[in-house]
Amino acid sequence: MTDFFSLENIEELQNSYRAFGPLISVLLPFLESFLPFLPLFVFVVANASAYGLWIGFLLSWGGSVAGAYVVFLIVRRFGQARFLNFMTRHERVRKLIHWVDRNGFGPLFLLLCFPFTPSSIVNVVAGLSGIKKGEYLLAVLAGKFVMILTVSYVGYDIRALITQPGRTAVVITIVAVLYVLGKVLEKRLNAKADKEFEKVQAEELQEEQEKDG
Repeated sequence: MTDFFSLENIEELQNSYRAFGPLISVLLPFLESFLPFLPLFVFVVANASAYGLWIGFLLSWGGSVAGAYVVFLIVRRFGQARFLNFMTRHERVRKLIHWVDRNGFGPLFLLLCFPFTPSSIVNVVAGLSGIKKGEYLLAVLAGKFVMILTVSYVGYDIRALITQPGRTAVVITIVAVLYVLGKVLEKRLNAKADKEFEKVQAEELQEEQEKDG
């Protein structure tokens, strides 16, 4: 195991990854938007390590933004189709759609800033909501910029992670903080969405009772 993480093996892996060319470096983050079980964090680190901080960041950012927006457009186009109707039957999805309709850019941008946010769910909910296409594109561009640049910075120098234990400790701390903050933000936004949705339901019920009366 120690030999596997030697500098020679790390550099060999970097060279092998780079040999696939930039297309695969864009394609993998793009596919993660459709297949959320794929490890976007790993792809971003691999790109930054193989191509350097800025080129690796641009490759990851371009692929991830393109994938997220394509998913959004597909859901926006076919969201009312019968084979996608099952998503809007879930109360949680309806609450999130209502939350996006009410709050728009802000919460979407914040959610997309964190690497462990389930961005595939964000893309689908945004596509089912009434948010404007340009507004969501801006949220994706800005949110992914912050998230991917942070992860790229964390992972661009794999050599340092092996040879500098202090930097490794800092990186682990940053990743842990990002994870915790992302989950706390997600929980708070979900709670606010629940509260607003219940308020709207109560208002609609009151209106119906007044009509019946």
